[in-house]
Amino acid sequence: MRGLIILAAGSSSRLGKPKQNLIFQGSTLLQRSIKAALNADCDEVIVILGANSEIIKPTLNDKNIRIINNADWQEGMASSIRHGLNYLLRINPQLQSVILMLCDQPFADVSIINQLIKASATGKSMVASAYNGTVGPPALFDKTHFDELLALQGNEGAKKLLLKYAADVYQVPFPLGTIDIDTIGDFERLEVGGK
Repeated sequence: MRGLIILAAGSSSRLGKPKQNLIFQGSTLLQRSIKAALNADCDEVIVILGANSEIIKPTLNDKNIRIINNADWQEGMASSIRHGLNYLLRINPQLQSVILMLCDQPFADVSIINQLIKASATGKSMVASAYNGTVGPPALFDKTHFDELLALQGNEGAKKLLLKYAADVYQVPFPLGTIDIDTIGDFERLEVGGK
């Protein structure tokens, strides 16, 4: 079984309003992420909400996702990773791998997710997107890394593992992965086609 966790619990403090609900090309950023995840070769898709969940949840009407509320979202991204992975392991202890995805990378589509999945057949224990001279999400982790993902704390993200075990990471080129939305300026550049 392969699960996919969309991390969408942050407060978008630099943006000043929930980035999850920003509309790009007719859908919210979070809806775009969900659509990509559901069309990819994954068995289970879950969305982790936290800050502003009462504003975001009403925009999500796809019955094929599970929405988990992370009451500990203020701790940082690690808490959402733990919540999501623990949930997936509860519903299916045979979980073989998990993909971690953010909702603020507007060009993370079904193609890049399926490329990560296909590349997992190389035997590497992690497959990450490569952009801007580094590796990052979306990224796939096989079960050998679950304990360390569950041990992450605070603002630590899974990138900590990607850097720690760089030799075990298969890289999938994803140049557009460098585009993420943290500020109104980022979103305005996206809207006018700025890269």
